[in-house]
Amino acid sequence: MTVRRIAILLFLSSFCFADLTTDVRTVLAQGNFAAATTQLENYRTAHGVDPDYLEALSWMARGSLSAQQFDQAANYAKQVETLAHEQLQHRALDAEPRLPLALGAAIEVQAQVLTARGQQTQAVALLRHNLALYGNTSLHARLQKNLNLLGLAGQVAPPLRLGEYLGSSPKSPPQLKGSPVLLFFWAHWCIDCKHEGPVITQLSSEFASRGLTVLAPTQLYGYAARGEDAKPKDELAYAEQVWKQFYPGLQAVPVPVSKANFDRYGASTTPTLVLIDRKGHVALYHPGVMSYDDLRAAIEKAM
Repeated sequence: MTVRRIAILLFLSSFCFADLTTDVRTVLAQGNFAAATTQLENYRTAHGVDPDYLEALSWMARGSLSAQQFDQAANYAKQVETLAHEQLQHRALDAEPRLPLALGAAIEVQAQVLTARGQQTQAVALLRHNLALYGNTSLHARLQKNLNLLGLAGQVAPPLRLGEYLGSSPKSPPQLKGSPVLLFFWAHWCIDCKHEGPVITQLSSEFASRGLTVLAPTQLYGYAARGEDAKPKDELAYAEQVWKQFYPGLQAVPVPVSKANFDRYGASTTPTLVLIDRKGHVALYHPGVMSYDDLRAAIEKAM
């Protein structure tokens, strides 16, 4: 089960019932760590340590990090990692959705704490160690994303796989040489991607005369509408339908389809925006949405 499918299943389930993670996140958003701790303790007393508990506990680590309580964040993250390893003694990591989310968050928080403390070398080592351990699981893209955030900018852009695509044929790397390139990683289920679409459309139009090329990589997730299982052929047709419906101004933009592209660029967050300069180096690596003004400024700088 991929990270993306895990996210979708959790998103869909959130409409059906409130769970521990929802409750903990709600009180953490109010800055009430004491109430969150009580909720976690009560759940553990009643149910023991399970993936639901670990995902909720991982939000204690994330909440502490947001509050810049670095020691507390590191302690929560390490606790989640230790308990997750105990769970892995009798279950596969991707057997259900919450355990990989919890473990991924724990590793991510530890790396971010190290970075905040000026220990970037140690953060990179931690992420690479875990990428070696979990590179064949749903954690791959998330770990690669965090590595890319620490060091991809300024580096030669990783090559894209272009063999399968929707729409027009993507230009080959030699054809793109000397042109700035904007990569818009998106997913057929992604709401934020749909919000970013008009921004990409406008900037594509504005900078086309100055040589900007836009590519919109996506991948298959094993499901289509409403999270229902889908064969690759059917999911590809569904993705094409979504692309035509929600991205009308980008129909001339090639859409490479490959999980390898998402893994190489660490696109565990969609959208992920990557700007490559004329020399083929990464000028911008940004998981998540960007405003028109911010992305335009980045493109102008790369020009």
